[in-house]
Amino acid sequence: MTGSRQARPVRIGPRAAAALVLVSTVGVMAFGWPLLAGEASGVTAHAEGAPWLFAALLVLLVGVVVATVADGGLDAKAVAMLGVLAAVGAALRPLGAGTAGLEPMFFLMVLSGRVLGPGFGFVLGSVTLFTSALLTGGVGPWMPFQMLAMGWFAMGAGLLPGPERLRGRGEVLMLAAYGFVAAFAYGTVMNLQGWTLVSGFGSGISFVEGGPPHENLVRFLAYCLATSLGWDLGRAALTVVLTLAVGPTLLKALRRATRRAAFEAQVTFEVPKG
Repeated sequence: MTGSRQARPVRIGPRAAAALVLVSTVGVMAFGWPLLAGEASGVTAHAEGAPWLFAALLVLLVGVVVATVADGGLDAKAVAMLGVLAAVGAALRPLGAGTAGLEPMFFLMVLSGRVLGPGFGFVLGSVTLFTSALLTGGVGPWMPFQMLAMGWFAMGAGLLPGPERLRGRGEVLMLAAYGFVAAFAYGTVMNLQGWTLVSGFGSGISFVEGGPPHENLVRFLAYCLATSLGWDLGRAALTVVLTLAVGPTLLKALRRATRRAAFEAQVTFEVPKG
C-alpha cells in the first residue's frame, strides 16, 4: 500500500466552488450597492435593517462550509486543523485590539491560506472572525462583513502563484507583500460597509445618497485617508513584520502537519509479484 505524503492544499470541489462564487457575489453587492443606489433608495434610513442582512449572509457562509464538507474537501483531519488554527487566530485577535490597528491574526491567515489553499483559507478566515467575535462580544450586523472580508483575505493568499515551486526567501517576501496590500484592502472594504451608515462628517468625505458614483468614490477615498489610514498602516506593517520573522518557521510547520495529516491522500493497493 502506497500513498502520497506531499503537502497539498485542501481541494475545492464543484459545489464548494459554486458556494464560494455565490457568497462572494452577494458580498460584493452587499458592500458596494449603496454607491449605485438612487436618491430615493433610503440607504441611510434603513440602517436598522442590517441585522436581517447579517442573518442572510451568515446562512450563506455556513452554506460554504457545508458544501466544502459535502465535497470531501474537509475530512476529519482537516476539520481538526481548521479548529486549531481558528482558535489560535481568535486568541491572537484581541492582543492588538484598540492599539493602532495592530492585529497579529492577519499573518496567520496569510500563511494558512498559502499552505492549505483558497477554499480552506476562506473557511478559516470566516470561522476565525466568527469565533473571535463570540469571545470578545463583537457580535453585530457588521460581523458577517468582517467574516467575508477575512475569508477573502485568506483565500487570496491561497491563490498566489507558485505554491509547488516557490520556496524560501522569495516565497516569504511575496507573502509579506501580499499581506501588506491585502491588509489595506481589508480595511478599505470594511470602511465601505460602515461609511454609508454614518453621518456628521464634513461634506467632503460624507456619503451623499443618490450622488454620482465617481463623486462618492472621491469622498470615500477622502474618508479612508481621514479616518483609518493609521489603523490600516499599523495592521499592514505588523503583518509584514510577523510574516518575515515567523513566516519561514510557520510555513514549514504547517506543511509538515499537512503532510502528516495527508489530506486526500490517494491510497493504492499493489499485488505482490510472484
